[in-house]
Amino acid sequence: MIRMAALFALLLSASACVSVLPSPSVAADFDGSKPLVCTVITVNECLPGEECRAVSPGDVNLPRYLWVDVAKKIIQDKKAEEGRKSRIESVKRVDGKLILQGAEEGRPDVRDGFGWTVAIMEDSGQMVLSAAGDQVAISAFGVCTSY
Repeated sequence: MIRMAALFALLLSASACVSVLPSPSVAADFDGSKPLVCTVITVNECLPGEECRAVSPGDVNLPRYLWVDVAKKIIQDKKAEEGRKSRIESVKRVDGKLILQGAEEGRPDVRDGFGWTVAIMEDSGQMVLSAAGDQVAISAFGVCTSY
């Protein structure tokens, strides 16, 4: 019964992602040549010895919206300059996906640094974000559009 509920939740999440996809006419916008804003739709947190669980973006300190500027190599939580920023350390295009990677130190005197990857499908703008830190993994799914 629990597996059926989990499967239903997964299918519901997938249908939500499909319903907010950008139109195919802007597919070229997802190659990194234009700034993007990505909406985080679903988030999962995984801890050792436990099943992964659905959480809200705020539960894992992840913004609902990510402004991505590949040319400036910055991802930030607000379009304005005062937002929290993360440097994009690697940009690659692989098999129809724009792959962005980076790492964050975290807070001083707290072991909360992590590495992250964002994969944006160049033909649709769908996004997958993964982050790994000290005994925790985060996966998030969403969709991007150019601005």
